[in-house]
Amino acid sequence: MKSFKPESLMMTHGYKPELSEESVKPPVFLTSTFAFKTAEAGKQFFEVAYGIREKAAGEVPGLIYSRINNPNLEIFEDRLKLFDGADDCAVFESGMAAMTTVLLEFLKPGDLLVHSSPLYGGSMHFIMHYLSKLQVSVIAFDPGEETSGALEARIQASGKADKLALFFLETPANPNNALIDIAACKAIAQKFEQPNKRVFLAVDNTYMGPLWQHPLKHGADFSMYSATKYIGGHSDLIAGAICGTAEVMPRIKGLRTMLGNMASPHTAWMLTRSLETLTLRMERQNATAQKVAAFLNSHPKIGKVYYLGLIAPEDPQYSLYQKQYTAPGAMLSFDVMGGEPAAYKFLNNLHLVKLAVSLGSTESLAQHPATMTHVSTPKEVREHVGITESMVRLSVGVEDADDLIFDLSQALELV
Repeated sequence: MKSFKPESLMMTHGYKPELSEESVKPPVFLTSTFAFKTAEAGKQFFEVAYGIREKAAGEVPGLIYSRINNPNLEIFEDRLKLFDGADDCAVFESGMAAMTTVLLEFLKPGDLLVHSSPLYGGSMHFIMHYLSKLQVSVIAFDPGEETSGALEARIQASGKADKLALFFLETPANPNNALIDIAACKAIAQKFEQPNKRVFLAVDNTYMGPLWQHPLKHGADFSMYSATKYIGGHSDLIAGAICGTAEVMPRIKGLRTMLGNMASPHTAWMLTRSLETLTLRMERQNATAQKVAAFLNSHPKIGKVYYLGLIAPEDPQYSLYQKQYTAPGAMLSFDVMGGEPAAYKFLNNLHLVKLAVSLGSTESLAQHPATMTHVSTPKEVREHVGITESMVRLSVGVEDADDLIFDLSQALELV
């Protein structure tokens, strides 16, 4: 039988109309609990759900309680995992809920976490202010260190090499679009593994969504998302998701059950709706962003544009971009000449583009990272990675490219 592409399966995969009065679209299963046909069936369902026994060949896990499983969550998870080629998926009430669940499950006191820099401000805040309370040691590294040998040497010199437990990457980095070589990090992780201790690798793939980068294909154990962004795509929900391998996902879902941070049935239903247009939206955003980036790159009041589509062939990151990404995406940042006052004046004079945080939605959004999303990141870290007072971050939506360029141009004229 023909193997259909994910885009073709987003309307039907994982859902049986005959189980829901032949409704073409899945209903919202607003129920807290599910009835068992027999006590024996309930026993079997709980044994699988709580890991007391492995699922038998052909056995379908039964529905128990919406904190454990729910049809809306399962339909969404079955569909999203197709894009990443994952074994399983888990949906959460927010991107931070997804990210913190990974860190809490795969790190313990005394362990070493290695993460790329910069990270999203919320991720950085959790690592610095919460993981430190758990006595988790941290090494932050810059793009390029993973391929130069510098990172491996730093891990070895830390005295904590035998405690290395997790790599946490964000690539492209938010907000400067710096790239990290996932496969190179995987190779380093494997060098520090021990017979009874795996070193896991998690990638925050929010910036690229499930279309433009597939971390699992490059060795990652997890591909994590703020599903609020491209996956939800309409600025009308908050959610997170993790796609991963069969080795790690039972642990993720197990902790999700205990923490109770799964998405609600209604949120999962909305996410499932959004998956139907995911490719259409992201392809339009990618095409428009390339035109917008070209305009900004030639404007006299713009210092530098940080966009994957503008990486020159002679740039050391060009080959990595070609290997790891299928498109440059729709996220870009740029420096407005004149520092914070000029950046603020530009932002305050936008009309079509909305001044707001978040990204990946149908509407274009602009914000000031240094004083908004990354305000809790230490100033010395911001300066080190180039998050200056001049920088503006732009998430390109589905509007007409010429209209967006007009709005950006008129705002720049007033700077």
